[in-house]
Parts: sequence; structure tokens; C-alpha cells
Amino acid sequence: MNGDSRWEIPIHDHGFVALVDSMPRLVPEGQTADSAIVQAARVSYGAGTKKVNEDRGLIRYLLRHRHTTPLEMIEFKFHIAMPIFVARQWIRHRTANVNEYSARYSIMPDRFYRPSIENVRKQSTSNRQGGDEPMDVGTAEEFLKLLEDSEALYSRYHDLTEKGVAREIARAALPVSVFTEWYWKCDLHNILHFLSLRMDKHAQIEIRDYATAMYDLIKGIVPITCEAF
Repeated sequence: MNGDSRWEIPIHDHGFVALVDSMPRLVPEGQTADSAIVQAARVSYGAGTKKVNEDRGLIRYLLRHRHTTPLEMIEFKFHIAMPIFVARQWIRHRTANVNEYSARYSIMPDRFYRPSIENVRKQSTSNRQGGDEPMDVGTAEEFLKLLEDSEALYSRYHDLTEKGVAREIARAALPVSVFTEWYWKCDLHNILHFLSLRMDKHAQIEIRDYATAMYDLIKGIVPITCEAF
């Protein structure tokens, strides 16, 4: 990607994952950023990069044996908009550099996550931290009505900030379905760890959608690594 590029995938109604930068920018002609992994791995032999089929074998070897330090030579920076409840799961991955939209300094945007009726799920009996099959329509509609009521808090939140209530305390009235944004920079090794957990079928679908979009954005830049992954 060049300096003016921004590759973006929309998520749900108001969310997105945008790839805004990557490193390395400079790669040998005809190669991809995968070459930075190979270059780092071979540095002790002084061989630099080899032809692509050998590079593919080396990257597969590194991933298979978890020799992943060379993957840290590649970094990606994303701009992401997501519901706060997704962000709170995401931030558990503490290996990234993150700068988030501040509701202390700014008014939160009037954007909320509302699942489709099919995505209102029953609590799983086998997975205590997740849901499985769709809820019956009546209960799902009751839940969506609850979300509408929580969204109605936004106008009151906005009115109170207009009356002078400090933003830092007014934000306490907002639900976790409201959207936040952040810039998130991470090396490829830790991105792959994130993806291995958040693209898994046991991950919550809302964060899984973001992880899948992230994978789709990087696979054209590091295709050999993503193929091996």
C-alpha cells in the first residue's frame, strides 16, 4: 500500500476495520512483505531473501515450530470503529499500541450496535461465556426493545452535557452498545495470535467479524504467511 491508501471493510451498521499503514513499505521488486520475515530469519546466515518457494518453506517452518520473532519485523496500523463491549474484549490483547476516542474530551457519537433478530442468541449450556442458537422471536424482540430504551439515553446524555455536566461523568450514563474508535498498531506475530483466538468458532460473532475483516486486509500484503497460518 502507498501513503495515500486506506483499505476499509464495513462491519455491521456503523463499524469498520481500516488498514491505514504497514511496515515494511520497501520490499524487493516482485516480492511481498513476507520477505521481511525471511530476511530476519536468515540474517545469521547472511543469505538475505531467497527465491519464493524456499521462502514459503521457511515461513511454514517458523510458524510450525513457533519461531515467531521474525514475524515481529512486520507491523500493521488499523483504524477501527466498534461497540464498547467489543472493544473491552479486544483490549485484553495487550501487545498492541492503542489510542482510543476519549469520551472525557469529546461527545460520544450517536451510534449504537443493534444485532439482527437472528443474532439475539440463547446462552449456551456448554459454553458459559457464549451463546449458540437464536432466541425465540418474542424474547428477541423484547431484547431489541431494551436496546431502543438504552439508546434513548443518548439524547438525555447530550442534553445534560449541553447544560454543563462534565463529559467525564456524563459518559457514565451511556450503554456499552455505543460505538467507540481507536487506532491499533501491532506486529504480525501478535496479530496472528489475536486472529487465532478471535476467528475461532468459539469466539463471539461480533468480534469474530472484525477479526475476519482484519485477516482479509492483511492477506494481500503477507500472502505467504497467511497461507501458512
